[in-house]
Amino acid sequence: MKCPICYYIDTKVIDSRTASDGLSIRRRRECLKCGFRFSTYEEIEILDLLVVKNDGQKESYNREKLVKGLEKSLEKRAITKDKFKKLIHQIERDLQKLKKPEVTSKKVGQVVMKHLKKYDKVAYIRFASVYESFKDAQTFRKELNKLLKTNRQKKKN
Repeated sequence: MKCPICYYIDTKVIDSRTASDGLSIRRRRECLKCGFRFSTYEEIEILDLLVVKNDGQKESYNREKLVKGLEKSLEKRAITKDKFKKLIHQIERDLQKLKKPEVTSKKVGQVVMKHLKKYDKVAYIRFASVYESFKDAQTFRKELNKLLKTNRQKKKN
């Protein structure tokens, strides 16, 4: 790891501990040249997963695309940074559980919607409206009614 101040290529780890989100490791480092101390975070990365698009094209899994889609869905919603990280981790964990080298973009969207539905109903509807390409207000209403029906059934039990 290069020092962010002098760009010297050798640093030593002074301390390692689990980060507050419980999903990453926080490492305290010190530059062996200038003595500057800084922190880095290490987290799990999905490797070697190809996403098969609707047109058949394949591309490597890109966490940034997931993050951007979730940020749009959760815009102006009450979510902490830690909860957001956990949501991403849960989605990626479910993708890894598939144990397949390729997954369709449709499957990725279904996994995202499953988690958003549990976490935030408004974000779920926002994501679903884009992902499912709602054509009109009726389609939107239909999905909203399904969501409300599920909520009523949960409250009765």
